[in-house]
Amino acid sequence: MTSTRRQVLSQGAAIVSVASTGFLASTASAQAGKLRVGLMLPYTGTFAQLGVAIENGFRMALNEQGGKLGGREVEFFKVDDESEPAKGIENANKLVQRDKVDVIVGTVHSGVQMGIHKVARDSGVLSLIPNAGVHAATRGLCALNVFRTSFTNSQPTKALGKVVAQKGHKRVVWISWKYAAGDEAFEGFKESYLAAGGTIVKELGLPFPNVEFQALLTEIAALKPDAVACFFAGGGAAKFMKDYAAAGLQGKIPLYGSGFLTEGVLDAAGPAANGVTTTLHYSDSLDTPRNKAFRLAYAKQYKMQPDVYAVQGYDTGLLLIQGANAVKGDLTNKAPLYKAMQDAAIDSPRGKWTMSAAHNPVQDIYLRVVKDKENKVLGIAAKALSDSGTGCKLA
Repeated sequence: MTSTRRQVLSQGAAIVSVASTGFLASTASAQAGKLRVGLMLPYTGTFAQLGVAIENGFRMALNEQGGKLGGREVEFFKVDDESEPAKGIENANKLVQRDKVDVIVGTVHSGVQMGIHKVARDSGVLSLIPNAGVHAATRGLCALNVFRTSFTNSQPTKALGKVVAQKGHKRVVWISWKYAAGDEAFEGFKESYLAAGGTIVKELGLPFPNVEFQALLTEIAALKPDAVACFFAGGGAAKFMKDYAAAGLQGKIPLYGSGFLTEGVLDAAGPAANGVTTTLHYSDSLDTPRNKAFRLAYAKQYKMQPDVYAVQGYDTGLLLIQGANAVKGDLTNKAPLYKAMQDAAIDSPRGKWTMSAAHNPVQDIYLRVVKDKENKVLGIAAKALSDSGTGCKLA
């Protein structure tokens, strides 16, 4: 074993001493190879539609570049994360260790995201977050190689608190699921609403994903607040709005929420959603040439209408394109890659946005109201809103 090892080392030294040109040729050859992109998204279960929309948007951005990144062809590797946090680290390691990807794009579920995040921090692989809003990823556990293109859980509701106060609602009840996303959404609302002079009469919660709202709605009716603010999403959001209306609260106590309350559920909620006011970084109805062109192109390519998740996937592609172009496709050239991505200005269907020092979007948050099964934009609730980035220290 020892003689073999010495022989290998001796041969290696000889090669290095006489063949620097060969090394450069090898590097050039590697650069000409395909970039390996890992997609770790939910393709089954509750969030499957979201995963598909994100991938569609991401691929659309790359297709606009001829399917290339920094001039290099792209090869995709996909893992269904199943929205299962317990499998997060294992699945991310499949992409990094087995498939040797250059970048991971994922995911939706914040619990799964923290699994990806650990692998990204440990391995140094470039990690792009197209949805999950968990605070830690761009706060205390931020990393040079991790960039988010969506939001933090508290960004939409931080804009919401000020709006609710400006509407003259001085006494508000907050209600949400008691889990990380709900708690972080409440953080944003509480900060801005209290700063604007409002009073939170009570914070109500129920375990995720429980949808038995009746007892809490009865309590809200008894408390008689000026308004109700909330965080729910998906099927639970539709049921909450329907139960809210059935309890006789619709039209009597105004309902406000993080924009995910009314995203993708307006058909399911029906008339119960009418008049619900939300704040979010995108709306289908944004009346801009950029958004109209994007929506038309997406519909032609995928035979369906895009949503906020498709936009976030698309913007993830735009960000990666800017970084890859800056380093001519060499994602191992990390310092200029990260700088290009941190300095990027993204011309998005949601409106132009930039990247904060903690690698989270600085973006406009829109005020929207549901009318005729559409989130109608009323204006901008918060201009160029940044997350606090509390605890983030990037070398």
